[in-house]
Amino acid sequence: SEIPPKKQMKHLKYCPKCGQETLIFDGEKKFSCSQCDFVMYQNIAAAVAVLIRCEDELLLTKRKQKPKIGKLDLAGGFTDPKESAEETCARELKEELGIEIDINNLKFVGSLPNVYYYKEVDYNTLDLFFEYKVEEKIAIKKLEAHEISETIWVKISELNLEEIAFDSQRKFLGKYQ
Repeated sequence: SEIPPKKQMKHLKYCPKCGQETLIFDGEKKFSCSQCDFVMYQNIAAAVAVLIRCEDELLLTKRKQKPKIGKLDLAGGFTDPKESAEETCARELKEELGIEIDINNLKFVGSLPNVYYYKEVDYNTLDLFFEYKVEEKIAIKKLEAHEISETIWVKISELNLEEIAFDSQRKFLGKYQ
């Protein structure tokens, strides 16, 4: 149920500067007002995804909230202001899975653009993929209950890409296999 950006952004029509119903969206990233000099860009948001790897298996989560309820996901999330991508990885893994990591052991393995559709807004993201190798499978004791229903270890060679929630992760894992 993809909604074209011009349609889904139609509810943003009032200029935040002059208050007139004159806000124009260019369909990609720029908002401008036809009555005053207001201009705002909807730039990309940085997001991380962590491939927790033990030998030939990856730890995946199952989504418990929209978008893509029930689909498989990599642990991760959006980067907060004044936070590095590596700090985001550590924070998200602690929040989502209750595990602490040494960010010095993270290995950057690639990036892909993505669109994260949430509450009628498309957020353009740049998904940064990191690998974190562990010697033994981590036993997850605490899940972020409103986001994740469960975790599973999957052999990389047996990943069913159709079960992966997001396009960028699906593309990345297809290459990673």
